[in-house]
Amino acid sequence: MLVITAGEPAGIGPDLMVMLAQEPIDRPCLVVADRGLLQSRANCLGLPLKFHPDLSKPRFGRGSLTVLDTPLAGSYEPGTIDLANVPGVMAGLDRAIAMVAQVPNRALVTGPMQKSAVNDAGLSFSGHTEYLASAAGVEDVVMLLVAQQLRVALATTHLALRAVPDALTPELLERRLRILHADLQSKFHVDQPQILVAGLNPHAGEQGHLGREEIEVIEPTLDKLRAEGLRLVGPLPADTLFTPQHLKGADAVMAMYHDQGLPVLKFAGFSSAVNVTLGLPFIRTSVDHGTALDKAGSGEIETGSMRAAIELAIDLVEGV
Repeated sequence: MLVITAGEPAGIGPDLMVMLAQEPIDRPCLVVADRGLLQSRANCLGLPLKFHPDLSKPRFGRGSLTVLDTPLAGSYEPGTIDLANVPGVMAGLDRAIAMVAQVPNRALVTGPMQKSAVNDAGLSFSGHTEYLASAAGVEDVVMLLVAQQLRVALATTHLALRAVPDALTPELLERRLRILHADLQSKFHVDQPQILVAGLNPHAGEQGHLGREEIEVIEPTLDKLRAEGLRLVGPLPADTLFTPQHLKGADAVMAMYHDQGLPVLKFAGFSSAVNVTLGLPFIRTSVDHGTALDKAGSGEIETGSMRAAIELAIDLVEGV
């Protein structure tokens, strides 16, 4: 079973739930959201929506949704954030996490959140990835983006660019490479994954002339893990790493920071890319885009990323 959250009420997450409910997905998916919000957005979009009441046999598709009603205190106006909704949104996320944690054959699929709204409401929130790690009680997690055959993981995630070099320690890089390697084996069923590792600096540091992180942090870490049998290639210059010649035979790329790897990934498949959190005791996928407040309630959105997130979660649960 999949447990799905709608994300920010003022964004396109509710639209995605309503629009995808019109399709013949016909999978056991339970949506955790305010039922009034979903009905209001269906009315706004002019789409029919029925609520299937049996939580033990959830339905998603053919005009029907099964919803675990999680009330919100604020308004539902598309595109207008109401901070009164933040406690309800976070409560819904917590309920969804509890429903998949330690339960076999369940996965969590999350709609886009508005990080600024959560922080403006007085809660510290840097994103789903970090929040899920804390909630699951794991030491660390890795953000992986998937677009068709391209998989890009991040050594560091939501950091200011000036903070990246200090955050990129041998311990952090080793830990995240181990998580990526282990989950490529356990979740994606790649027996001996080959991982391309980007350098941090232009030209991978140019033998130290453009930075020493490759020499002092990345290369020693890769050498240590290669000695244990991990198939790691790099550090490679990021400007050529994503060419077909290098990607041929690679199972994933480890980028050093957010905007080093994700622009290429999103160019390759923005409407169908999926965010996967590795290192959790359960499967979690999500859309690769934000809340798109300006498009909420318009019906003029792409549903491909959420559809792909649902399909990938199903494949991972079923071991495909």
